[in-house]
Amino acid sequence: MRKYISKNKIAFVIGLYGIIALSGCSTDITDNGLATKETLSADFTVTPVASSPNKFVVTANSENYILSQWNLDDGAGFVNGSTKFDLFLPDAGTYTIKHNAIGIGGIVGATASKTVVIATSDPNSGNLIVGGKFATDNDIAKWTLINPNATSWIFANGKATLKSTNGIYQAINVIAGKSYKINMLASSTSGCTDTWFEVYCGYGAPVQGTDYNEGGKLYSINTWDGNGKTPFNGKISTIGTKAADNTGVFVATRTGTVYLVIRGGGGLQDGISITNVEFRGI
Repeated sequence: MRKYISKNKIAFVIGLYGIIALSGCSTDITDNGLATKETLSADFTVTPVASSPNKFVVTANSENYILSQWNLDDGAGFVNGSTKFDLFLPDAGTYTIKHNAIGIGGIVGATASKTVVIATSDPNSGNLIVGGKFATDNDIAKWTLINPNATSWIFANGKATLKSTNGIYQAINVIAGKSYKINMLASSTSGCTDTWFEVYCGYGAPVQGTDYNEGGKLYSINTWDGNGKTPFNGKISTIGTKAADNTGVFVATRTGTVYLVIRGGGGLQDGISITNVEFRGI
């Protein structure tokens, strides 16, 4: 008498063979070259470059893990990176470089850190901004409000936070024919609605009660362009998405004083905070 096997039984048999087959090749799945948490190392070297006391090559001593994360002591926290990269520290100071090795399961399997001391700022790329970390009252005093308003900007915890439409600026001396790169850390804990946040630089001094736009936008966070709507934290150069408004480079057409202007407004929600403002020769 002919016997029939139901579809459910066929599925069960196929699934069973699949499990057996996977069990038979388990070595290929687990033997993937990745270290276990117990053996994983995040150790790295920071090797000086002979051509400059401010330049280094950072190299992880092991690659048997999923991902490297680096904290370069620039306020940006840990960011994903490669196992070898060039590091330029243009400002005098002491820096703590940290490395997380992300292992199996996507967790931090090991950490390591090293201290780098820079004795002298790079003569070409040293930061020309004074008080860009907003760490002290003296730092804050280096900035001027375009439209004086005690509640527009909140200076606290090493940040300047824009709470309502306003701007701040600082005067900087530049040299004709030289290019300068501007950057800063920008963050929002809530994201924004109907908001614009812009950076300009020009030879004309800001005038109280008027909008400053000399030279065009060098950076722009603009919710109408699709950025800044959700919480963000990082270099402003990575946040704006419209390339034409995010060059971040000022080219000096003559020697003299220019004004770095940072301004914004709209539905700022919890506000946009900035710190580590930079203006460097390139």
